[in-house]
Amino acid sequence: MFSQIIVLLSWLAVPIGLAVIVDDWFIRPRRQIAASPQPPVDPPLMRTLYTLLPLFILAAVVRLLLAERLDFSAVLFGITAITGVAWLLDVALLRPARSRAARAAGKDPALIPEPGTVDYARSFFPVALVVLVLRSFIFEPFRIPSDSMMPTLLDGDFIIVNKYAYGLRLPVVNRKIIPVGSPQRGDVVVFRYPRDPSVNYIKRLIGLPGDHVQVRSDRITINGQPVPFKIIAPYNDGCYINMQLAEEHIGEHVHQSMLCPVPLFPSPVTPAGCNRSESRGYYCGGDGNGGPTVDAMMGEAPVFETTVPPGHYFMMGDNRDNSEDGRVWGFVPEDNLVGKATRIWFNWDLKRTGGPAWSRLGSAIK
Repeated sequence: MFSQIIVLLSWLAVPIGLAVIVDDWFIRPRRQIAASPQPPVDPPLMRTLYTLLPLFILAAVVRLLLAERLDFSAVLFGITAITGVAWLLDVALLRPARSRAARAAGKDPALIPEPGTVDYARSFFPVALVVLVLRSFIFEPFRIPSDSMMPTLLDGDFIIVNKYAYGLRLPVVNRKIIPVGSPQRGDVVVFRYPRDPSVNYIKRLIGLPGDHVQVRSDRITINGQPVPFKIIAPYNDGCYINMQLAEEHIGEHVHQSMLCPVPLFPSPVTPAGCNRSESRGYYCGGDGNGGPTVDAMMGEAPVFETTVPPGHYFMMGDNRDNSEDGRVWGFVPEDNLVGKATRIWFNWDLKRTGGPAWSRLGSAIK
């Protein structure tokens, strides 16, 4: 019911907003000139629309925030363009017209106030422009939406993405205009999902263009060279049971990954101590201490093998047995890159900790 009300109010924001703009720009100034120096009296209908407009705008903002496939860059670009055009129209056309009309009526133009919508546009334009530039070319916030990058990143982490690490790109179209840097093996990268570019994904870059990549029992080999890999501890967090924690060296990055020595499957009942939903509980057979895998006991483990084509990259999650990544959907085109994940600036996951995990704030992403 709540979402339906929000959708209805957000759609009403468009016609009501247009009605208010037409009145505020062209009709209300006439009432102001006629009533000057006294304040004008708006018709009851317009008073009602002016009063309710913030509610409809708030509903539209809430709908945008709840949207699963929201392109914030496009929204910011639209806000910047609309407020900038409104301000420019007032300076070039509306303000001179108000002044001429006031002088023709024998009134002082300085006593005719600026339309409220123009005042809002003039106030929001520089803020929207600065945010658009920062978000498009410098840094962009991103929320981790899943467990696929555990233990490096947790569902509920809010991270900073360096947008210029792989070149400056135009907002919305995402086209590179200035080459600055290039992706390196081991980088944690935010990119547009190849199967649905409206959705952002985050994974670790494993294979560069031309690399030959093999994955067997969660161990990676790149161009015939095994990636240094060492089991360092068991991992249990109440939702993931009997997992293994490993240290891995990819390129210049030394990071941790999480794996299961035998097939991973959802628990039939949420593990004790897990505050997350039942579907988020996973149990790994074995003792979690690095014993032989089922694949090793039954024979040679199955091998994933691929060669990265030119202009593309191969990505994998650090949670090796619970990540939908390049092993499933293939490669990431260079044009889909968004930026390099650099640091955690906040954490909030009510289903895991009940609130912020303060120890994660400010942590660098390795």
